[in-house]
Amino acid sequence: MTASRVLVLNSGSSSVKYQLLDMADRSRLAMGLVERIGEETSRLVHEPLAGPGAEAGRRERLGPIADHEAALKAVAAELAADGTGLDSPELAAVGHRVVHGGTRFTQPTVIDDEVLAEIRSLIPLAPLHNPANVTGIEVARSLRADLPQVAVFDTAFHSTMPEHVARYAIDAATADKYAIRRYGFHGTSHAYVSRATAALLGKPVEDVNVIVLHLGNGASASAVRGGVCVETSMGLTPLEGLVMGTRSGDLDPAVVFHLARVGGLSVDEIDSLLNKKSGLLGLCGDNDMREVQRRADGGDPAARLALAAYVHRLKKYIGAYTAVLGRVDAVVFTAGVGENAAAVREAAVAGLEELGLALDLEANAVRSGEPRLVSPEYARVAVAVVPTDEELEIATQAYALVTQ
Repeated sequence: MTASRVLVLNSGSSSVKYQLLDMADRSRLAMGLVERIGEETSRLVHEPLAGPGAEAGRRERLGPIADHEAALKAVAAELAADGTGLDSPELAAVGHRVVHGGTRFTQPTVIDDEVLAEIRSLIPLAPLHNPANVTGIEVARSLRADLPQVAVFDTAFHSTMPEHVARYAIDAATADKYAIRRYGFHGTSHAYVSRATAALLGKPVEDVNVIVLHLGNGASASAVRGGVCVETSMGLTPLEGLVMGTRSGDLDPAVVFHLARVGGLSVDEIDSLLNKKSGLLGLCGDNDMREVQRRADGGDPAARLALAAYVHRLKKYIGAYTAVLGRVDAVVFTAGVGENAAAVREAAVAGLEELGLALDLEANAVRSGEPRLVSPEYARVAVAVVPTDEELEIATQAYALVTQ
């Protein structure tokens, strides 16, 4: 029996998301979530999608789950109940989402002690994410020490940015000493969506230039030339770039100095302000685009301002990345807002006819989980909606690495 299954783990600070995929046909066998780890109100939701377990349907477990080790053991138990446990000979690898790979990790990497130590050393670059990623790896290795564990890095897809794009214009020695440069994030999404867009257009990925707009609570844009990222909006951290749910995006750095000197805010308070209390939330008090849109449609001035700022930043990046690429074949929307908010897509494209963009309003209004074009045939630049699939991308990269 050829092992063809990959368990994808996304370990957060208090949660674990997971999917089990069979790469023989790229199908999903199970998916689930453990949340509120470390609390009395922990919750595990497990959904078998194929095989004998699927007949029983979705299962939910409530009650305390002390830590990530307990969480992953609970996940393993749910999978085992379906006959797809971690001891299955059909399991080829565990694929781990790791947010920050620095400059060292630009490809999926089989994890050994040295690799794990290097991922741990990158925690200062991603203090909110890499610690949880490391914990997930450690626990998974302890549960199945003989199984290949593969790290797939959010930053890897953007490592192809030219040096003059990745560099900030600060003292070079200082930048090198503290690893300050633009890394970019959401890389697995941008990689998957850029390839899927080429397929939608019926062209080889090498022949297609796309602007990918990954719009969720976190949001990022990328310019992808022939399948290779040449520019992206997030930088040293996921704070730079677009207006997001709770993050400010692009900001004059002197705002930080002003808040410290005049406002008396500490570094941690400023960090919290810009990452957790800004963006749509800071402008209007809501970070859910559905609620912001509802309020804006009802005439709420704060929501209208927030929506206008959000869309304006999108337009700026579409224009800038058109200049970077020179020729654009498609602008593609993905992730929660990008895939579902027709009004945001319409507003972002409006007025960009001189760039070759146009929208078919009827097609744009259709809700679908399938990749689709929402631009008229005459448009010089296609506008597409392509649902992202980061778990499938992680599984694909992990499986390719362990079977090569």
